[in-house]
Amino acid sequence: MNQVPNPQNLAFSHAQHREYLSLLDRLRDVWLTVFDGNTDFYQAHYWDLLAMMWWNEDPVRKTDALGFMTSVKSPHTAAKYIDVTIAQGFIREVENPHDGRSRLLSLDPGMRARMDGVLDGALGQLMDTAQHITSMAD
Repeated sequence: MNQVPNPQNLAFSHAQHREYLSLLDRLRDVWLTVFDGNTDFYQAHYWDLLAMMWWNEDPVRKTDALGFMTSVKSPHTAAKYIDVTIAQGFIREVENPHDGRSRLLSLDPGMRARMDGVLDGALGQLMDTAQHITSMAD
């Protein structure tokens, strides 16, 4: 387990830590815009699933997508979360043309576009915050 740093040896000030926490709040708010403010999807397993679906530009087997949700230990429970995202239209499910026993999942193009916008905005927020934190050290 990691040691807790000695408060006298911290690299950043309390004000800089507050800026970082403020960034996290702004990123949360931006992430919620992907779901039109629906906080039901502000959960780690949805972030894990959708982020990995975004990362994989090609369709993935449904059984592989189950493993994307690292906070969910039961494949049965993970499948329920996937079913919710399919029902909401965030993820598309199709027959696997190479294996009739499996299904393929891909991020809906509209969701991919919304996530692209969120990620772009998040990187902008990160850059602005980093510059602000750096200027506070001067």
